[in-house]
Amino acid sequence: MNPLILPAADPASIEEAVRALRRGAAVAFPTDTVYGLGALATVAAAIGRLYDIKGRDETKAIAILLAGDDQLPQVATDLSPAALTLARRFWPGALTLVVPRHPSLPDVLSPRPTIGVRVPDHAAARALLAAAGPLAVTSANLSGAPDCTTAAQVAVQLGGRVELILDGGETPGGVPSTVVDTTGTDIAILRGGPVSEGQIRDALSGRGL
Repeated sequence: MNPLILPAADPASIEEAVRALRRGAAVAFPTDTVYGLGALATVAAAIGRLYDIKGRDETKAIAILLAGDDQLPQVATDLSPAALTLARRFWPGALTLVVPRHPSLPDVLSPRPTIGVRVPDHAAARALLAAAGPLAVTSANLSGAPDCTTAAQVAVQLGGRVELILDGGETPGGVPSTVVDTTGTDIAILRGGPVSEGQIRDALSGRGL
């Protein structure tokens, strides 16, 4: 079965994608880096489908994308002041925050009690996230294969494994987000990226405002 490909900018497409997600399907959609493959972050079976579709190692955590920082309480608990400051300063954007995972979230998301969260800087992605709620999202490609920057590439790689693809044109690709662990007494930068350590330290000290 070939996936249904719909224009990401059409509100009717977003509604159709939300219906698919609520059926437990995985949906591919554009982000500010590459195409992502998402499932409802609260449904273990749907998240399991992400691993199956990609052939992904189940010991690798899957991050959560949000429409805005107002959705943080749905997926995280005991947020540090640093996490809140960085979210308000750099979201939407290329910064992933590692935060304590909300106890209601399925264990399949991560082998750890933490989870990575981010708000993408992409209007169609945020429209989907606002309508559907937080999504568990991984790159829309087979594990080990090149990332997809167009809907056509997603269709070639994932074919009938995905029910629906939102086509937002070509995404920019590029450097993955900076990853910052905010769960300790001090932050720890786990992966460098577009948001520099200097920018992060400035924001936390108040100099970056």
